[in-house]
Order: sequence, then C-alpha cells, then structure tokens
Amino acid sequence: MMKTPDRKMESNDVERDRTRAIGAILVEQGRLTVDDVKEIQQYSVANGIRFGYRAIRLQKLSQQDVDLAIAQQFNYAILERGGRNGVSDELVAGYLPQSEMVEPLRALRSQITLRWVNSQERNTLAITSAGRGEGRTWLAANLAVVFAQLGRRTLIIDADMRNPRLHLIFNLENAVGLSALLTGRAGREIVTRIHPQLRLFVLPAGIVPPNPQELLGRPVFDLVLNLFADQYDLIIIDTPACTAASDAYILSARAGAAVMVARRHHTNQTDLTSAMLNMTQAGVNIIGSVMTDF
Repeated sequence: MMKTPDRKMESNDVERDRTRAIGAILVEQGRLTVDDVKEIQQYSVANGIRFGYRAIRLQKLSQQDVDLAIAQQFNYAILERGGRNGVSDELVAGYLPQSEMVEPLRALRSQITLRWVNSQERNTLAITSAGRGEGRTWLAANLAVVFAQLGRRTLIIDADMRNPRLHLIFNLENAVGLSALLTGRAGREIVTRIHPQLRLFVLPAGIVPPNPQELLGRPVFDLVLNLFADQYDLIIIDTPACTAASDAYILSARAGAAVMVARRHHTNQTDLTSAMLNMTQAGVNIIGSVMTDF
C-alpha cells in the first residue's frame, strides 16, 4: 500500500503493464523465475495452451497468482486477501470482484450514479445506520471499491471516532487519521492510496479523541471536506450509528446526502424510523436505503 497527497503518482502508473507479457509480470512479482517462464512458454507454444493453465498444471502457480497477474496486465486491480499485507475478508469487492456477491454493489453504484452523482457541487455521501452491527462500514468500504473500479477517484473517510473499523478492513495503521487532521496535528499526507492501479484512498479515524462530537462539529471539518472535494470525484463518509451518538446527524448534514443501511431481521423498526425522521429534519437528502444480510 502507498501514501499520496495528490494526483502526481497516478499519471501513467501502470501503462507499461498493458503491453507486458504475463510471464514478465510474474517474474517481477517474484512468483516465477526466468527459467520457469522459459519452460512454461516453450510447452505452451508447442502445445497451443495458455501460459497460465500450464503454470498451474506444473504447480508453479495458483489460480489466484494467474488472476492477479492478468488483472495487472489489464490494469484491473485485485487486492491481496489476508496475511500481512492483505485486506480483510469483508472487502470482497476488492479481492474477489468477479463474485456474484459484488453484483448488488455494482447495481447500487449505478443507482447512485444515475440519481445523485454529478448533480452535486460536492459529491460527498454519508453511509449511516440506525444501530450498530448492521453492515454500515462493510457497505461503505465495498461501495468505495466499486466506485474506484469504475475509474472514479474515491476517498473514504472513517468518521466513526468512537468505534472505528475501516483501518481493520483495509489493513492500515490507525495511529494518525481524521482526529489528527481536525486538530491540526497532521495534513493531507495521511491519506493512503490502497493500490497503484486503483484510485481508492482511505483516511482512517486515527486515535479516538475524548471529544469526537465537538471535533466533527467544528467549522474545520467543512474546510477539510471542501479541500478534498477539489481532489476527489467522490467522498464516502462512514459514520457512527445514529443510536450511538448524534455524530451521524452532524456528519450526514455536512455531507448533504446519505444512504441509510438496515440489516434484515436485526434492525429495530422504531430506531430506523426515528433516525430517518431526524435526518430529514436536519436537512439531509436520504438518497436511498439498503437492506443487508451482513
């Protein structure tokens, strides 16, 4: 993973990979040796079979190795799952984008794009829910991924400074984040780019402060959003649950628009109705609601 405060590192990031052979990519990744590539190529050409198929038959590569290399060749990022450098199992849109589980996320992306994105001066969207454990953070993270896969420069902000989780999903350090930015102890450099082939950037919550509601209510938060709005096509804000604190209402009002998340057989109907009413009274445009089985 890499950090970047601006767009400079994006131009022609991976243009060279589009014309490179899959073998060269795998050698660079350390998954094959040059001799391995020669052996596989000779057999593949002589027998008319694909390079990746032969490499798997020889047990030199796994199917995941081949998929990752092909994705890089076609400038389509597939994130590593688990381990020291991989993302959480929850980020299915990142490590398994072909999965049927991701199609509803793409459908939601299409609905948001058609009904809301590009109609706003500042494309900032809060993802919120009435209670905890309803899949709010899961949806925010995966939705950010599918928007980035569309080529949109996307920033996701963990504004849940009571129970932050985005750093766990993206496997990031959380020592410095939004709380430091709002108190002037850090700058834009704390935003992390997740993958060089994916225009996805994450701002974790950072150290949990003793006064999250006061920090989020300060005018500086609006200044931060305006600053980022000039740099990103879309900003997604992961908020705390509405029943946990009034932070969610402050954040959604600052964003101007929100998606309300509910969980099947879990969300309390009274809490959900109350949250949506409070959002409306705060002037928030609830552009839609999502039911999860999270």
